[in-house]
Parts: sequence; C-alpha cells; structure tokens
Amino acid sequence: MSKVKEKDFEEIRRAVEAEFPDDPALQQVHIARKIIAKEAEFEGLSFLEYIKLLGKQVTNVQ
Repeated sequence: MSKVKEKDFEEIRRAVEAEFPDDPALQQVHIARKIIAKEAEFEGLSFLEYIKLLGKQVTNVQ
C-alpha cells in the first residue's frame, strides 16, 4: 500500500496536468514518477535508491 495520501495524489495530478495539458500519456508517466519520488522521500531514500530497493524486493520474491 502506498504511503502517499489522496491529497498528495490530487496535488501531483493537478500540477502535472497544468505542466502537460495536451498530452495524457506524458501526464501518466510524470504522475507515476512523482508518486514514486514521494514514496522514496517517505522512506528517506533518493529516487534511484528506492528504485533499486524495489528491484531487489522483486528479485528476492522470485
């Protein structure tokens, strides 16, 4: 479960929609990236450290 609150999702969505008003696909990519960055911040990690951690978790499950 994501630690990002619904309020944060809405703020991210509004900011990205304003930044890329005519490109829904690009909006989705940036929304996802910003949510992952916010989750990394909650964990006290950089974006890349968090991505690597998620990759290790997937590898350990397999």
